[in-house]
Amino acid sequence: MLIQDLFDRSIDRNINGVVKADQLDSVSVWQELEEFVVTQELRGHFSALIAVLLEAMESGVGAADKNGIWVSGFFGCGKSHLIKVLSYLLENAEHSVNGQTRRAVDFFTDKFADPMLFADLKRVMAIPTDTILFNIDSKADHGKGRDTLLQVFLRVLNEKQGYSGDHPHIAHLERHLDEKGKLATFHQAFEQAAGSSWLEERDAWEFYRDQVVSALTEALGQSTESVEKWVDQGGDNFSLTVENFARWAKRYLDRQGSNHRLMFLVDEVGQFIGNDTHLMLNLQTITEQLGTICQGRVWVVVTSQEDLDSVLGDLKSTKSHDFSKIQGRFKTRLSLSSNNVDEVIQKRLLLKNSTARSPLSEAYEGKQDILRNQLSFVNAGTTFKTYADVNEFIDCYPFAAYQFILVQKVFVSIRKAGATGLHLSEGERSTLDAFQSAAKQLGREPIGKLVPFYSFYPAVESFLDTTVKRTIDQAAENYVLQPFDIKILQVLFLIRYVEELPGTVDNLVTLCVDEIDADRLSLRKTIERCLARLEGQTLIARNGDLYFFLTNEERDIGREIKNTPIASGAEERELGNLLFLDILGDENKHKYKKTGKDFSFNRICDDQVIGSRTEGSLEVIFASPLGESYETLSGNEACLMQTSHERHQVLIRLPDDVSLGRELRTYIQTESYLRSKQSGTLPDTTKRILGDRHGENRGRRARLLAIIKTMLESACYFASGYQLDIRSSDPKSALGEALEYVIVNAYPKMGHIQHQHPNPKQEIQTLLRANDVEQTSLGLNTPEANPEALNDLREYLQLAALKNQQVVVYDLINKRFGDRPYGWPELEVALLLARLMVLKEVELLEISKVPIPLEQAYDYLTLPGKQRKALLQRREIADVQLIKQAQTLGKELWGQIFPEEEDKLFQTLQAQLRDWDDALNEFATLAHAGYPGAEEIDRCRQTLRPLMGENNSLRFLKRFLTSKNDLLDLEEDYQELSNFYTHQRHSWEQLRATVQELSQNRLQLESHTEAGKALDRMEKILQEKRPYGFLAQASALKEKASTYNNQLVSDARQQAMVTLQSYLGQIDTEIGNCGGDAALLSQAIAPLERLIKEVEHSGSIAHIRHAQEEGESAFEQGMRLIEQAILASQIEISGGGSPPQPKLKPRRVLEVKRLCQDSFLETQADIDDFLSRLRQELEKAIATGERIQIK
Repeated sequence: MLIQDLFDRSIDRNINGVVKADQLDSVSVWQELEEFVVTQELRGHFSALIAVLLEAMESGVGAADKNGIWVSGFFGCGKSHLIKVLSYLLENAEHSVNGQTRRAVDFFTDKFADPMLFADLKRVMAIPTDTILFNIDSKADHGKGRDTLLQVFLRVLNEKQGYSGDHPHIAHLERHLDEKGKLATFHQAFEQAAGSSWLEERDAWEFYRDQVVSALTEALGQSTESVEKWVDQGGDNFSLTVENFARWAKRYLDRQGSNHRLMFLVDEVGQFIGNDTHLMLNLQTITEQLGTICQGRVWVVVTSQEDLDSVLGDLKSTKSHDFSKIQGRFKTRLSLSSNNVDEVIQKRLLLKNSTARSPLSEAYEGKQDILRNQLSFVNAGTTFKTYADVNEFIDCYPFAAYQFILVQKVFVSIRKAGATGLHLSEGERSTLDAFQSAAKQLGREPIGKLVPFYSFYPAVESFLDTTVKRTIDQAAENYVLQPFDIKILQVLFLIRYVEELPGTVDNLVTLCVDEIDADRLSLRKTIERCLARLEGQTLIARNGDLYFFLTNEERDIGREIKNTPIASGAEERELGNLLFLDILGDENKHKYKKTGKDFSFNRICDDQVIGSRTEGSLEVIFASPLGESYETLSGNEACLMQTSHERHQVLIRLPDDVSLGRELRTYIQTESYLRSKQSGTLPDTTKRILGDRHGENRGRRARLLAIIKTMLESACYFASGYQLDIRSSDPKSALGEALEYVIVNAYPKMGHIQHQHPNPKQEIQTLLRANDVEQTSLGLNTPEANPEALNDLREYLQLAALKNQQVVVYDLINKRFGDRPYGWPELEVALLLARLMVLKEVELLEISKVPIPLEQAYDYLTLPGKQRKALLQRREIADVQLIKQAQTLGKELWGQIFPEEEDKLFQTLQAQLRDWDDALNEFATLAHAGYPGAEEIDRCRQTLRPLMGENNSLRFLKRFLTSKNDLLDLEEDYQELSNFYTHQRHSWEQLRATVQELSQNRLQLESHTEAGKALDRMEKILQEKRPYGFLAQASALKEKASTYNNQLVSDARQQAMVTLQSYLGQIDTEIGNCGGDAALLSQAIAPLERLIKEVEHSGSIAHIRHAQEEGESAFEQGMRLIEQAILASQIEISGGGSPPQPKLKPRRVLEVKRLCQDSFLETQADIDDFLSRLRQELEKAIATGERIQIK
């Protein structure tokens, strides 16, 4: 029995793979109704839809805001078919094919298992309803902007009523004529005038202007002029709003009857409005206005893709939010999935006839396990089911059960990846069409054959992007390839973007199984040969066990990657990075278990150093099949010989693995290529391909790590001339075992540290803080003190001293005794140094050669930063005689007993000298400001300076003794200076202040013999370099000079005060006479009061006399101020006229001296002449009414 004979309906019949709103021929409508499958999911949607429609249509409750139905779903789920069938059912028209006539409802008699649901459907259909079904994209004029959606709705409404669809203002004219009952008259008049039907010519009405005018004039009975005006301007004056449209729809319904309903069914509206906020709002407004104005009698049903991002590209977040709000306005929302696509295909396409069940059951019996094995997948990201039982086998045959899900995933993934050339709504082949196409290919095959997955390729071929299709077509013409290679290439393309199904050889075998008893092993070998040929032609790419289809651009990029040059040593370095950085955790130190010391090691892979290289460190060397020396080291003897000569090396020889070089080379080339293509200007397709390659390379890196870890499990380890028996399988632990072994052999003097202290830091602190008695009891010569290591340290320091070599603590601890052949722990070396310091065999110095005391040495021994700033040197010890002499001199200088121990003697003497130096520094500050003793101070400081700068105790003691005489002189000078600055300084300062005060009146004092001599003597004492013995005379001298000075100052002050007080009295009298106020008085006497204060506080006779002289000017200033105030007040009272007579007479100052022509009056005539002139001046002043002030 042939496969084509199994089906209830012919497998070759024409099936519209895609339901189109405008395909309304009788055959298509009949098939769409007859073959419509009410799946389990659709039964639920029909139930919800019928309930909503019944509630609204029968009761009208809340219908105005519930008139929107939103149907969404992924591609191929049957949205278009559903709303088209809904339109058939609501109108319930009769349909005829091949002599058969049935109403739409008759096709559904057996489709609903629930009779109540079918009864409710009939109730909905009983309500008279007009439906308008259309695809929004095919009806829209895309150049109309924001009103595009509204214009489409008006257009289909006009067309439904028989009006013009292309010219809305013409349709509006027809609506007007129809409502007036004049439309038939207009048609007749136009046909008489034009000779042809209006319906045939209305789309070209502009060419029949005169005939239109004539027909309208006749139909409406209006003047030709008014009709012509409308014809010429009607298009411009036509106003289209959502409200107008809704009212026109209502008028249409009202003419049909009060119970009549209208339903707009709009296909693919989601992708039409998805990117335009204005269109979204337009759809919302249309739906709301139709519901409100038409009172729930007009419904809007729309379909939309569930995943608009895959159709329109990523929606911006704001638009996505707007789109969700628009969906929210549609109270009824139906979401269709593709979960029941197998049910649809099985019932529409694969439904078996009565004779098919028996042979199919026989074919299945006994083959369940074989089929399960034949059709199973490896590492699939989802479960692709096999046949559950014989019934499912019969329902699906000749297809495998997994193919229903996988084909859908292929369609979706290809579209998302952009491999299709057509828009989703422009005639693409459906899932149903794909299965019919594949089934036809096996129609004449016997039972037992299965549909291989490459049979689905023709279903997608017609809408593939040109570049993809050309890749496969060109491969078919490649003479190197065989026909089955092309089928494998097609399969790899189909699953290229299906993430859940990896393209492994096992999965390809499953996809290519073409019969129940297929030989999988033979098929596998055939496919592997195909894959090798396809990879050789760069038609596919391999990533580990996975194979991928390559488009032309992917192939070009693949070739460029293959041709990317690899720098010398790049493979070895990358392998080293994977080994040391990734697998071994980027460690370059190993903590030796016995001592806890970190041993650094250089990392080398095939002669390539990974990271930095440190001289003297251990070395871990990997020898891999990639290295030039691998062949030389392939034998154990060569490895043993190399490590016996280089005892600080661990050599790890990796086993050979051909996949390592292939994968590593591809990885490096891909990484290098991707780095060179980091540009934002690349096309989106190229960016996607590069992103895919980047993801593949991440997987390749993971595989490389897995390969290397597997190689490490069987690697051979060599060290110190032996092949090691490594017990651990963990790479880090295995390397640790090898390093433990090599450390023992590379550091032969490590054993000189026989005793390692559990807490060396605490031991160092104890040593450095112990006193002399405690230090002798610390067991520095016991085995616990590591005497052998101490001797090593002594020998090195002695040799360094002979070479005059500077020893830095850090270098000694970390390099000299940290490197080979010692390898001592850092803190153990620091502890050894502390012991030598306590034994006074070495001393610790700062870089500036300043000794570091024991109590401060801890940080310099234990902290690396401090270690770099510290030096070590062997120490010379002072003899007993030198110490006794220094003690004697110290006692002579300071009168105290000094310690016998060298360091403490040195520190004590230094402290005493430092006290002197500190005091002298204070004295020097004052001496430089005029105090006595500057020369002695400088001399003392010069004596101290060399001693203070000496840091070595032995050299200090020697210099201290050689400076004995200078120090004794210094002690005398210091005592004298200290006595002055401690006890005599106040007397000296008082003397200096007295001299400064008396010097103001030097001329007056010198006129007095005793006072002048006293002042002179005091000045000489202040000028003495060593005035210390003369300060006792100061008190008597001050008394003698000050007494006379005070008397002189008092006399001068009294005379000045009499004069100034006289001036004050005159001004006060003047103000009283003229009636002046207190403010004027204060202003007039202010200068005189200032002078009086100066006189009262000044000790300078010259200053006092000067103030007395200035009093006359201050008096004149006050008088002028009074006169000006009087004059100003008189002018103000008179209002600006002639000034009134003043209250006080004007004042004339008469300087008598100016009346004398000569300096002296010598004769009687001179006296008479002077008196005559004086009389004349006096009489003249009196005559003019003035007061006379004699000056």
